[in-house]
Amino acid sequence: MFNSIRGTITHKLSDSVNLLSGAIEWDISVPATDMAQLPLVGEEGRIFTWLYHREDLIKLYGFASPERRDTFLELLKVDGIGPKGALKIMGGIGQEDLENALESEDLARLEAVPGLGKKTAQKMILALKGKIVRAKAAPETKYGDLVEALAGMGYDRRAAAEVLARAEKEIPKDLESSEREKLLFKQAIVELSN
Repeated sequence: MFNSIRGTITHKLSDSVNLLSGAIEWDISVPATDMAQLPLVGEEGRIFTWLYHREDLIKLYGFASPERRDTFLELLKVDGIGPKGALKIMGGIGQEDLENALESEDLARLEAVPGLGKKTAQKMILALKGKIVRAKAAPETKYGDLVEALAGMGYDRRAAAEVLARAEKEIPKDLESSEREKLLFKQAIVELSN
């Protein structure tokens, strides 16, 4: 529907922000950790948004960056976590801590987040390990689009980048770029599926 809203921040609470954009003042729910990254009241800012629509409720959620919004959307995929729960989890743990806890399967760190129990933390690890990782955490590769395509298919980003880096050395260099990418993609799927 819309990616972000730019305007003047008119009011901040612990879990929401009011943003005046043109003649409309938006009430946007924001995680506490993102609140500190937003401009002060009276300053102009940009909030990346996601609209939640249900039969009896319409609510707008906002984030300081598109990556934070992506994290929120990934959390919604975990069984038992709704928008309120995802917002609370994100407000109780920073992006880097969340990524590290998921990658290292640090159940104790996740359970320390207010409102997050052992079962939900375990579900998060199972569902999200390898999915909430910043691009810089993956090994450098010139095939970023292939890494993203593989991640979209459910494969771990870091593992996909490593497989592509290894496979690149085995593919003949005299092939056209599009042919190299096709072969790399096929080889990566085969290796990641094993």
